[in-house]
Amino acid sequence: MTKMYYDPNGYYYGRQSGQWANPYGVLQVNGFHAYRYPNGNGRIPLADYGPNPYVVNINEATKQNNTYRTALWTGPHLQVTLMSIPVGGDIGLEMHPNVDQFLRIEQGQGIVQMGKSKKNLTFQSPVSDDFAIMVPARTWHNVTNTGNTPLKLYSIYAPPNHPFGTVHRTKADAMAATRV
Repeated sequence: MTKMYYDPNGYYYGRQSGQWANPYGVLQVNGFHAYRYPNGNGRIPLADYGPNPYVVNINEATKQNNTYRTALWTGPHLQVTLMSIPVGGDIGLEMHPNVDQFLRIEQGQGIVQMGKSKKNLTFQSPVSDDFAIMVPARTWHNVTNTGNTPLKLYSIYAPPNHPFGTVHRTKADAMAATRV
């Protein structure tokens, strides 16, 4: 059982072991700490936690992911996936007719292209760490890794675009899954 104590002067000073104070002035003793995970090795277990409430350091989870696509959370109206695009690789030119998409780059650099048709990508922009990309439904888009390291990003789909628990180790696996 987690014991709670009120601390009127409590402030959170980053990663602390044992006791820590959150912004609301409550100390948790032996409680869950945002940087300590149940597997004991400090790595985030990457699985689909939807549709249950879930909190994660999305930056760390994204950088830790080494698969082309891993669904981290799938609910009835929203989905979060983690992606790792190899050097010189890309997501692949695609369009979602009924899905808006948000992508955020956590590591690496690339180029995003968008347009109203497959052969007319009129929008192009360089992207890198901390850039966000908003893709409206019915917009053709692609993200290409132009850097020297894997491009790590996460994507939010509304509504979900992949089945619960999706893991595609490679882009070829993802392409094969869409052909089935």
